[in-house]
Amino acid sequence: MSRTLWFIVGLLLSFSSHAQFRVEVGGVGLTQVPIAITSFRGENLAPQKIAAIVAADLERSGQFRNVDTAGATLDETSRPDISAWKQKNADALVTGSVSRLADGRYDVRVRLWDVVRGQELGGQSFAVGAGDLRLAAHRVGDFVYEKLTGDKGVFSTRIAYVTKAKTFNLWVADVDGESPQSALNSAEPIISPAWSPNGSQLAYVSFESRKPVVYVHEVATGKRRLVANFKGSNSAPAWSPDGRTLAVTLSRDGGSQLYLIDANGGEPRRLTQSNSIDTEPTFTADGKTIYFVSDRGGSPQIYRIPVSGGSPDRVTFSGTYNISPAVSPDGRFLAYVSRINGAFKLHVMELSSGTSNAITDTSADESPSFSPNSRLIIYATQQQGREALMTSTLDGKIKARLAGQGGDIREPDWGPLQR
Repeated sequence: MSRTLWFIVGLLLSFSSHAQFRVEVGGVGLTQVPIAITSFRGENLAPQKIAAIVAADLERSGQFRNVDTAGATLDETSRPDISAWKQKNADALVTGSVSRLADGRYDVRVRLWDVVRGQELGGQSFAVGAGDLRLAAHRVGDFVYEKLTGDKGVFSTRIAYVTKAKTFNLWVADVDGESPQSALNSAEPIISPAWSPNGSQLAYVSFESRKPVVYVHEVATGKRRLVANFKGSNSAPAWSPDGRTLAVTLSRDGGSQLYLIDANGGEPRRLTQSNSIDTEPTFTADGKTIYFVSDRGGSPQIYRIPVSGGSPDRVTFSGTYNISPAVSPDGRFLAYVSRINGAFKLHVMELSSGTSNAITDTSADESPSFSPNSRLIIYATQQQGREALMTSTLDGKIKARLAGQGGDIREPDWGPLQR
């Protein structure tokens, strides 16, 4: 049976869980920037080791390779010996400090150097409580990443995912899997979490009414509201880019079809008109188009349709079973899961050319979601009989495993940049 969102029955699988993760980076990139990240002065007295978190973030992005610093400690005021770092073949150098303030907070400071040109590239500082030291480290990583690549860093964003031990849990965690917080606990299945565009809400499907019902959950307060509880199945919520509308799959009129509904609830507007199963909608970043899955051609394939309505266009033609579409925020790529010889593999298609490639060697991939800078994909899979979350570069060359210590982790969704 497919471990996907295609049929509701396929979602009622047995989960086991543990909220903690470990990060294992594997693969070889072709154009990685060699970067040296020295220990931050004073971090040995802080609850978190800032330099190590920054190094892991940058390595996981696939665009950096960490250079051995031989235990060097430099702060943001140090004038580094550029020639020495050139000899270590470092192209960039990160230095910094962590100090305790009088009010109990920590002052985190960073300085970035271009070793090749021998130039300082700037610095930043963050004053945070002890509980936000990891977030400060991720922001340091974002600063370094943006300075050196020109793209926004995503290390301070969050992910949502679902686990089950004795009960089902909807978790919100840092993008490296650390600092998990339970947003919702339920005795009945929770599926299809989806971040709102501003990162303040999560839409999801709950089975607590003994059928699929769509809720929207306020992350900060824990309050929630019922959005879709019509006759039959209510599933697969997806946010419009302006946060005002949800695309959902409803069977209220017989078959499973796509509808648009106000994010606060109300009467839905039917978008697709077919005798087939239409499900798994996802908006493009401009809000004009929805990609979705339909078996109208005889087997599940990915289509797209204008939000204003009309005739859908088929997008996937290779393979007989293609599901779980995710469109990159820059509009260039489509990630999806294709069944090949019984194996479910993550694929990435360049939309302009239609060229598609499998980027994994696993056989039970599901639920791809792009990072907000379009450079990485998070997805769920199975490795050596264990459930895991993975991130991958779009070419599949660099992967990082965010592995649960005790079992299944499902249905990740990558949150937006705002935080």
